[in-house]
Amino acid sequence: MHFDARAAKQLAPGQSIVYEDPKGLRLVATEAKRSWIYRFKSPLDGKMRQVKIGEWPAVPWAAAVAKWQELKNLRDSGTDPALTKKERRRAVAAEHLERTTTVLKVVETYAKNYLANNREPKGARAVESRLRNAVAGFASEPAASVTRKMVFDLMSDLSDRPVLAKSVKTELAAAWDLALDAEMLPSETPNWWRQVKGPKLKSKGAKRDGIHKGTAKRVLSDEEVGILLREDLALLSENARDVMLMYLWTCCRGAEIVQINKAQIREEASGWWWNFPKHLGKNRHRSAAVDLRVPLFGGALEVVQRRLKTASQAGYLFPSEGRLPHITQNSIQSQTNFRQAYSPLKPEVKRTRFQVNNWSPHDLRRTGRTMLAAMGCPAEIAEAILGHVQPGIVGTYNLYQYDTEKRHWLGKLSEKLEALRA
Repeated sequence: MHFDARAAKQLAPGQSIVYEDPKGLRLVATEAKRSWIYRFKSPLDGKMRQVKIGEWPAVPWAAAVAKWQELKNLRDSGTDPALTKKERRRAVAAEHLERTTTVLKVVETYAKNYLANNREPKGARAVESRLRNAVAGFASEPAASVTRKMVFDLMSDLSDRPVLAKSVKTELAAAWDLALDAEMLPSETPNWWRQVKGPKLKSKGAKRDGIHKGTAKRVLSDEEVGILLREDLALLSENARDVMLMYLWTCCRGAEIVQINKAQIREEASGWWWNFPKHLGKNRHRSAAVDLRVPLFGGALEVVQRRLKTASQAGYLFPSEGRLPHITQNSIQSQTNFRQAYSPLKPEVKRTRFQVNNWSPHDLRRTGRTMLAAMGCPAEIAEAILGHVQPGIVGTYNLYQYDTEKRHWLGKLSEKLEALRA
């Protein structure tokens, strides 16, 4: 069959000329162009496939036939020309990705598409900054070229800060997973952040008076709690003192305590309750979490009733004139550190130091939980008091809130704390 240039020019969009000799060659017309196509049955799986040879008239009849012959020879030798072309295109794309997707770009994409949507703004910024600093030495390198040794060396460099090292490794592993899922990296790129173990990362704890305190969890004894309530808390500001009382009497988190709002406080038939909404708490992203209901007794009820009378216009019981409408945990932690016997802060300032030392505000929450256990409080009730989400299938099916049991056991805890305070 001979080529007819006039017939080719008159082809309407969607029409084609199919040639029997050379077999499988056709000229296909679209709105904008006419393309030479080789259509064939794959020798690999018997499926019909096609390969574009070029566009007419840029590729004339003779050149199209020559290219057809080349492709047919490949097909006759057992090679699928269409798959070969696709693999070649994929290899070129992969090479391009390897060159253009840098380590920094992976971090930035992770920050924009994951951290910004799944973390609080402050936490997202902190993690992004942490990752940028960690990879600064090879940020401009192609992410696909990161080697096992590079990951191991970074983990070794951070081994004296094990908490930081673990965070960096976990977050970068997630960043690489996201980049692979988004096809920013070739699919065969290894995620060494998940595979490399690195040196053993064991925290030595924070330094106090130049000595690592270790990772043992601090629980205050009854005697220490008594001294704290009767004497040490008097050294703090009213805000800090009241927050400490709330820690002990409710066993709640500091982030929850500083956000108490008068809209969350109600006197019900059973007594006074603080209803902390889920969307403001640590577990807001967990589907099994619910609003935290906290019965108020003793020291906690005193603090709430007194502060209800002076709440801010926005309703906060611990108001602030700073960036946030309420005080922060950090401000309370700073005051606590300032009074510790080992505190090096502002050595020129004379102040009375605590008699009870080596504790943080969060240790009071742990102390309250330990007291509940010592009094015989069942674990599931104590965990409900703390606002912990029950794990696994239990958390899915057991939706009971333990209101009655919470009142009973926090009432008993209040009696114990009042005795220690007296």
